[in-house]
Amino acid sequence: MPEKNKGYRGSPGAFWSGAITFGLVTIPVDLYSAHRPKAVALRMVDRDGTALRRQYFCPRDHKAIAGDEIVRGYEIEKGKYIVIDDRELEGLEPKKSREIDLRSFVDLAELDPVYFQRAYFLLPAGAVDKAYRLLAEIMERSGRAGIATFVLRAREHVVAIIAEGGILRAETLLFADEIRSPEDLGLPPPAKAPAAKAKELRREIKKLHRQQLDPDLLHDRHAQRILDLAEQKLKAGEDVMEKPEEAEGAEGAEVTEGAEIIDLIIIKERFKGPGKS
Repeated sequence: MPEKNKGYRGSPGAFWSGAITFGLVTIPVDLYSAHRPKAVALRMVDRDGTALRRQYFCPRDHKAIAGDEIVRGYEIEKGKYIVIDDRELEGLEPKKSREIDLRSFVDLAELDPVYFQRAYFLLPAGAVDKAYRLLAEIMERSGRAGIATFVLRAREHVVAIIAEGGILRAETLLFADEIRSPEDLGLPPPAKAPAAKAKELRREIKKLHRQQLDPDLLHDRHAQRILDLAEQKLKAGEDVMEKPEEAEGAEGAEVTEGAEIIDLIIIKERFKGPGKS
């Protein structure tokens, strides 16, 4: 749970600014991603160390296709497409807006997490945050979430605004047709379990009951093992490749040897568990 909001005064990294609006209320906010990029990622390179690029390939003509030769098509049946160009797509985009239009308040317990897609923090924009604090406090005390719509990157999103620890968080919601139901998967209807089995299961659940989630379970052990292996090879000078000089201007930004070591240290710090040094 986030710590209580103690006089937030802005920080770098907001990629969207606007306002939460409902009735006569307007609360300026900045939007921040609640997720970090993947800390450990493997790049695709050739055996000489040159970063590779993805290209579209035409299997019929056996050649790579340039961007100006590519159009978008909606497949209406196997092998049959309706072409939709960029101008037409732009005409379908929602009107640009800097408002998070809060449509309703619902009980937080009624929100099914299966609809949650991506989390963002909504922080107060500027020094005046009394309205923000008041809204967050009332929502948290009442156990309610706000349902709102807003436009981000040329698409209208539905979001659930949740207050926790004095901070507002926006969870973008998947649309109904993006959610599978148990019926879609052909799962059988629930059946009553035998009393003896139910008693045994309750006993086993009680053994594993904890008051809170163990934070060590959220430590990415696989990424840590990759990081340790890379650091071990770097120290030993094994399998270390450098991009050829002629590839310096190619896509896949140049990274110096020193920068790679610094990045490795920063990533390692991120992967330290609670209380570890």
